[in-house]
Amino acid sequence: MSIFLCFFCFLPIFIVSSFIFSKKLQASKWKLPPSPSCLPVIGNLHHLSGLPHRCIHKLCLKYGSVMLLHLGSFPVVVVSSSEAAEEVFKTNDVECSSRSKMVGTEKLSYGFKDITFGQYGEYWREMRKVAVIELFSLKKVQSFRYIREEEIKLMVKKLSESSALTQSPVDLSKTFFSLTASIVCRVALGQNFHDCEFIDQEKIKEMVTEAADALGEFTFTDLFPGGFGRSVDWLFSKHKRLNKVFKQLDALYQHVIDDHLKESSERKSSVPPTDIVAVMLDIIYKQGKDDYFKLNIDNVKAVLMDVFLAGIDTSAITLIWTMTELARNPRVMKKVQEEIRTTLGTEKKIITEEDLNKVDYLQLIIKETFRLHPPVPLIVRQTISHVKIQGYDIPPKTTVQINVFTIGRDPKRWTDPEDFIPERFANSSVDFRGQNYNLLPFGSGRRICPAIPMSIAGIELALLNFLYFFDWRLPDGMKIGDLDMEEAGTLSVVKKLPLMLVPVPRQ
Repeated sequence: MSIFLCFFCFLPIFIVSSFIFSKKLQASKWKLPPSPSCLPVIGNLHHLSGLPHRCIHKLCLKYGSVMLLHLGSFPVVVVSSSEAAEEVFKTNDVECSSRSKMVGTEKLSYGFKDITFGQYGEYWREMRKVAVIELFSLKKVQSFRYIREEEIKLMVKKLSESSALTQSPVDLSKTFFSLTASIVCRVALGQNFHDCEFIDQEKIKEMVTEAADALGEFTFTDLFPGGFGRSVDWLFSKHKRLNKVFKQLDALYQHVIDDHLKESSERKSSVPPTDIVAVMLDIIYKQGKDDYFKLNIDNVKAVLMDVFLAGIDTSAITLIWTMTELARNPRVMKKVQEEIRTTLGTEKKIITEEDLNKVDYLQLIIKETFRLHPPVPLIVRQTISHVKIQGYDIPPKTTVQINVFTIGRDPKRWTDPEDFIPERFANSSVDFRGQNYNLLPFGSGRRICPAIPMSIAGIELALLNFLYFFDWRLPDGMKIGDLDMEEAGTLSVVKKLPLMLVPVPRQ
């Protein structure tokens, strides 16, 4: 049966359903946000024929900072101004603290047992507490400092050796994914990425990308609950692809857990746990029979999904976009390298995290990259109860997307918003840690990313090393205008084509 035949078989049912749904909205006394024109059955899906964040950006420019979309039978409110975002994250933080239940997120989070996609409630609050206190505390982040320094030092050494032999272009997209994967594998899994037999280094980027897409894409079941949606997903093998990436990740997590269980039985119990898997297994081991909140192996795997995918993906994406913008803006590249080398001197053999706070201009560059290229351009919440945003009524169980991408390009807040100008943050209190609603790469409120210090430490140290030890130029024959800026991705958005630059060791 073709997809078109299946569609038209169910078309009358969905036309009637859409008619009833629209009548209910018309009869409602609530003031709903403006919405683009809808088609029967599919609603506003015809407006999203491209990268979701780009399509939504265009719609927001036309329909305003609070907009209602109907994606099939799935209502989504898009918030695209800092004022509206503050009402979501601050004024109505509790009321907007849940997550939408989607097929992809449910599967990969082991039934919403993780922190990122877990439903708001007592369970989520306890899991969040574990993350903040046990996994990503300042003390824990500092304990992983030697891992970040060792892995970045190793990457610099490899680049130095290869560039000494031949000044050929390097695929920095691959380099940064490999770097962040090597750090996360040691921090989260306790595994050396370079020597681990069951982690395929060549497929790690592909696996992470597929998983991120699965988390960010709507299935037909999400948009059209019931037999019709499931039938269409079956025809397009959506569930088959989702199950494939789930099995790959689950096998990796299980192998790591089995390794840890074997090692813990062989070592003395007095040895403190180090990596994230070891910490969580230790929590399980110490649980009492009467503890009201208990973790199990699926909880460990669900948290690993958060750390493994977000830790590798978003950090690599930020590094790639930062170096891309520096390559497109030689003035900024020259300025930051001169400041780094003047501040740190020219004789250093090793850059450590003690050097991070010495280069102010690098901090401005990272902020500007987050503004133009937030790794996750649409942050998702779901309302628990009725709320008002900018005077509009938002019903309970409505998905709310905070449009970080458009907020970062708001001409009311930013001069020359499409240009890469790090100096705009000089003498400014605007930061990315959730207290300023003009810049929200990690979100804000009670569901803000708990791993910000871990992520930023790796990003800053990597950039400091790459800009201190190397000059970077475009491949022969390429001009600045030839640098491709095309994007790819759904949940997270990366540079579509690899970033190819030539590393020249600093003389």
